[in-house]
Amino acid sequence: MIMKKFGLIFSALLMVFLTSCKQEKPIEAEQNIIGKHMLTLESDIMTPEILWAFGRVSDVQVSPDNSKILYGVSYYSVKEDKGNRELFLMDIDGKNKKQLTYTAGSEYGAVWRPDGERIGYLSAASGSMQMWEMDIDGSNARQVSNYEGGITGFLYAPDMKNILFTKEVKVKETVQDWNPDLDKTTGRLMTDLMYRHWDSWVDSFSHIFIAKYEQGTLGEFFDIMDGEPWDAPVKPFGGTEQIAWAPDGLSVVYTSRKLEGKAYAESTNSDLYIYDLESANTKNLSKGMMGYDQNPIFSPDGKKLAWESMERDGYESDKSRLFVMDLLSGEKTYYTKDFDQNSNALSWSADGKSIYFISDFHATEEIYRLDLASGNINKITEGVHDYHSVVEAGNQLITTRVSMSKPQEIYAVDPTTGADVELSFENKHLLDQLTFGEVTKRWVMTTDNKQMLVWVILPPHFDKNKTYPGLLYCQGGPQGTVSQFWSYRWNFQMMAANDYVIVAPNRRGLPGFGQEWLEQISGDYGGQNMKDYLSAIDNVSKEKWLDADRLGAVGASYGGFSVYWLAGHHNKRFKAFIAHDGIFNLEQQYLETEEMWFANWDLGGPYWDKSNKIAQRTYANSPHKFVQNWDTPILVIHSELDYRIVASQGMSAFNAAVLRGIPAEYLYFPNENHWILHPQNGILWQRTFFKWLDKWLK
Repeated sequence: MIMKKFGLIFSALLMVFLTSCKQEKPIEAEQNIIGKHMLTLESDIMTPEILWAFGRVSDVQVSPDNSKILYGVSYYSVKEDKGNRELFLMDIDGKNKKQLTYTAGSEYGAVWRPDGERIGYLSAASGSMQMWEMDIDGSNARQVSNYEGGITGFLYAPDMKNILFTKEVKVKETVQDWNPDLDKTTGRLMTDLMYRHWDSWVDSFSHIFIAKYEQGTLGEFFDIMDGEPWDAPVKPFGGTEQIAWAPDGLSVVYTSRKLEGKAYAESTNSDLYIYDLESANTKNLSKGMMGYDQNPIFSPDGKKLAWESMERDGYESDKSRLFVMDLLSGEKTYYTKDFDQNSNALSWSADGKSIYFISDFHATEEIYRLDLASGNINKITEGVHDYHSVVEAGNQLITTRVSMSKPQEIYAVDPTTGADVELSFENKHLLDQLTFGEVTKRWVMTTDNKQMLVWVILPPHFDKNKTYPGLLYCQGGPQGTVSQFWSYRWNFQMMAANDYVIVAPNRRGLPGFGQEWLEQISGDYGGQNMKDYLSAIDNVSKEKWLDADRLGAVGASYGGFSVYWLAGHHNKRFKAFIAHDGIFNLEQQYLETEEMWFANWDLGGPYWDKSNKIAQRTYANSPHKFVQNWDTPILVIHSELDYRIVASQGMSAFNAAVLRGIPAEYLYFPNENHWILHPQNGILWQRTFFKWLDKWLK
């Protein structure tokens, strides 16, 4: 299942799959960028092709003098089945936008040099991913690094004497190393767990290197983790946000889980380590803190370190706590102890007196500010949206924001009033031509007399005198938020554009409603959260405009599990199901998934432990045990590179449906992982999705 992560992850994973779209000659910034088309739409209703035409804004960086904003935009070519990402610059007020790069390959990880005179970025223009620099107007681009195999990220030291970079290194021997005469063998010999992770086999480890930096060139360099068989940043999603230079440039703090094999697969215990450049000594700053400790940020004066911390080992969806350490005394302060919400995307104020962060509350992600002196936490923003990042820039905050009706754009927020102003307008040319459905909020009573927030998304041009088919959306994670997210696959406006009413409940197990609500789902798969789903769809089905005889249920990951489970328990509520990357057989899942900490925590432990009542209840609710009750058409979607929930789960569910005589289809992608990231695969996904629903619900 997908780790409970932050808004950064989806953008970061997309970047991994972007490849080049060639452009013959540069064009002006106010004209089209590579892959961007100023489309004149034939209709105001969104299609899959239009969804893939949106520009994807990411990685916003404010200049050292707070006068300019650097960011990237990705566009995709469906015809070429690939995308390209270019770098842009605009004034802090959103004016004077300029495209900086016009290359045949994509640029990533762009940051300001500390003196503000140059911009560093990653590019594969030379064949492998290397560090480049350019002037702030995009001129004088020059390759800085030239390391074999390329690099995966970099950060300037604040004093500009050094640069750290991350790179994959081979630490362990392979069968080819001790069988040199078998140079063409494809065999692998596994001796422990975590031999593959997310969508890749574990053949190398990410290490941090430090290189001398002088006049735009890199000199002598060394691996600060020399020979260590573990990663920094932590895979599969970690990037340079897990590493921080001290303001004096004399030390580096990084995130790592220094465990191997079975121990690594069973634990979430990542720690923060500080490496001193002068002594070459490394110290564990969070020793004894047993969950995730990650994403460190130094205070402006370098005296304090803030980070995100989880308390319990093995629980990846534990509360994300805000900790601050006094680096001189070593004293740690837990500032969000009485704040029953997560704290993510931390950012210091310029005076070091406050920390801004993002937190999910009642299904929207808002900006908060912690005052360190008093310990008070104030909510800055309010609305129907999700903020993903925040950084102070003079007397305002520069942020990124999405909603169910708008992809990510850059905003300026007044830290006193919370008022925001859009700056980037990257997708205005499409949004102005589209009509989206109304997003409404309702509170529904659950079977145990709790109030549950449910999003209801109505079709464009909604007519209350008509009746519409409906879709129950089942969220993945299982602790993934049903907030105001914008997705390029599970896009609610895309579903509504096909004349469906979408019912998206914040069922048990989701953040934003306190830890008790979140944690209820662990060890209770097939329990209260399934009742919550049914409470939501039953409530909305009472509306005259929703046809209770034309309902479907759809979902991915834990949402796919939910669909499989509902297929055996829905009492004929639904007429069609779609399950993507779902768990069908929980016993099978326990021994197939790569991150054992998740299976141990959320499933309750191994199925062979007959004395474990929680685990036995979990496995007794495995969807495969209720196939005899299946009576409804089902579309199964799965991908070969999904090592979190492997493709055999989808194949088993499809085979079971066919053998039972249930109408079924199986959509299989050999080159996708837990998500769908290629344009043509994405459009095929959408077309198959709605063709199936239309067949059974219209």
